[in-house]
Amino acid sequence: MSQQIITPELVLLDGDAGADADSVIAALAGLVANAGRCTDPAELAEAAMARERKSATGLPGGIAIPHARVASVTTATLAMARLTRKAEFGAPDGPADIVFLIAAPEGAAGEHMKVLSSLARALVRPDFVAALRAAPDAAAVVDLVNEAVEGKPAPAPAAATPAATPATETPATETPTTESPAAEPGTTRIVAVTACPTGIAHTYMAADALKLAAERAGVEFAVETQGSTGSTPFAPDVIAAADVVVFATDVGVKGRDRFVGKPVVASGVKRAINEPDAMIAEAVRTARDPRAATVAGDANAGAQAPAASRVGIGGQLKQALLTGVSYMIPFVAAGGLLMALGFLLAGYEIGSSTVQEGTSDGLYYALHYSLWDLPPGGLMQYLGGVSFAIGNLAIGLMVAVLAGYIAYAIADRPGLAPGFTAGLIAVAVNAGFIGGLVGGLLAGVVALWLSRLPLPPWARGLQPVVIIPLVGTLVTGFIMFALLARPLSWINTSLEDWLNSMSGSSKVILGIVIGLMMCFDLGGPVNKAAYAFGVAGLGLAGAGVAQWEIMAAVMAAGMVPPLAMALATTLRPSTFTEPERENGKAAWLLGASFISEGAIPFAAADPFRVIPSMMLGGAVTGALSMALSVQCRAPHGGVFVLFAMNGTWWKFLIAIVAGVIVSAVAVLAAKQYQPSRERTPIPAEAA
Repeated sequence: MSQQIITPELVLLDGDAGADADSVIAALAGLVANAGRCTDPAELAEAAMARERKSATGLPGGIAIPHARVASVTTATLAMARLTRKAEFGAPDGPADIVFLIAAPEGAAGEHMKVLSSLARALVRPDFVAALRAAPDAAAVVDLVNEAVEGKPAPAPAAATPAATPATETPATETPTTESPAAEPGTTRIVAVTACPTGIAHTYMAADALKLAAERAGVEFAVETQGSTGSTPFAPDVIAAADVVVFATDVGVKGRDRFVGKPVVASGVKRAINEPDAMIAEAVRTARDPRAATVAGDANAGAQAPAASRVGIGGQLKQALLTGVSYMIPFVAAGGLLMALGFLLAGYEIGSSTVQEGTSDGLYYALHYSLWDLPPGGLMQYLGGVSFAIGNLAIGLMVAVLAGYIAYAIADRPGLAPGFTAGLIAVAVNAGFIGGLVGGLLAGVVALWLSRLPLPPWARGLQPVVIIPLVGTLVTGFIMFALLARPLSWINTSLEDWLNSMSGSSKVILGIVIGLMMCFDLGGPVNKAAYAFGVAGLGLAGAGVAQWEIMAAVMAAGMVPPLAMALATTLRPSTFTEPERENGKAAWLLGASFISEGAIPFAAADPFRVIPSMMLGGAVTGALSMALSVQCRAPHGGVFVLFAMNGTWWKFLIAIVAGVIVSAVAVLAAKQYQPSRERTPIPAEAA
């Protein structure tokens, strides 16, 4: 940085700035302005308070770190107050007497995050906090903070005791060390992973708090932070040597399958900050307990181990289903888009069976012709046929992948073989998407039950690679064929018949339901369920107009939320914060590409106004799409697959425009009723 992050004139030492966050932040913003680093202290203070209202920045131990990113700040700056009268910042253990205000320029997000991460990690060290409280003057505070934030060496403050002199802190651009002092023989070896939703402050604070607690307990400890500055994964030998793993996370653990079989202690990231000693003590007890729960959950979604999970049966079921759908979607997207490309190159008849009964023309041309022996329609017909054949085969794996990864989420890798087999059986007996769901759940439960059977030591090595796949596949396959095939096939056939018989008002009602589901949770389980319903018939035998109309309604409604928020931020920019306006610019492309998640930042900040508004527009779009009989043969792509809409693309656009306008007007109207202090154009950075 061209200037120091903090100088003596940015330190308020042993002063009284008031008893609430507003007054303290205003005082610190004034220091930043007086130092010539901010042209509008009121803007900075309001931005920091807007961030404070979203989530309190108070930390255990009498500390607070309010922060903001605004255009009026000219250089990344840190202002600090040591208060004689404590102020309330929402910490669990009471008000704060040490407050840091982080002020960053609007275009310096990287600097802002680096300062916030470094400072937050330093503040969990008792010696650093003690040194701040004992510092005799502002210059001593500056030296301490520069050492912690920028890694610069600093002399110990004159009034600080040797015990209060801080050790050199690892820079924020590095992950906390994964090495610890050599442990005595028999010492418990603990590995930990910390992660919070944004991967900034709490991720690193939890890591350092656990590290210090481990040092106090005399155990060997290594930590992997999965945060905003990247992550250095554990070496395999570190995991192999560990006696227990600690997950202090609020999000899924990346690479969770690396820890399968290890005893586990799991909690949210805040417990690691507030109760690090208790977590380390619990980890030591868990390592010595032969009956302790072990890591055996979903490596993709980061579910907790079944025995140790605090998630109920319903939550675990949802996680398993979402895991299956998340793995299925790439096959659907790739396969469906390749099929659509085949239509573009060779026409819609490429999906028919006019040349050979039971084989699509596309597959026939791909198998019987080549670039040196073109079919009657020439090069375009051959390329279209190959593209369609590849896509059809890829999308044909949809049900098997869905079932396989549902089973994987329940029973880990031993569930894959019975799960994929159950999915293939579902396709063979014409049970379709519903059969895949049921088969995946059945396979996962069977594999999990088999994994918990007590076996003699000589057989345990065979259990995950031979016994569970063999017996699990046999049991699951037998149940699917002997008991479930006909009922599931009847359900699937009845559903297809009902869809194909839809007309008039029933189509419109279905479109409304689809629109509401697609806009309810913007990429969550309800949205994914509606999407899976839409793609279920694509590429399978019997796909026809009804399935194509449902797919069109799904895609159109899913495009509404990001486009509506983009339009709203354009029409009334003063209603939104600067980050929301920036998100609105990106939402144009995300919406046009059928990525509903583009509206999540808006819904997360104001769910009770945004989500109902999006659902209203989605219902309008879904109803219009079905009423206008819009057809889409591609499962993804948004406006980039208009060619796959069988001449109805202009109706597709009409339905989208109508829903976008309704949602944008609705959300702007709803936001007129929020308190004026929340409706601010001032940027605020969330951590």
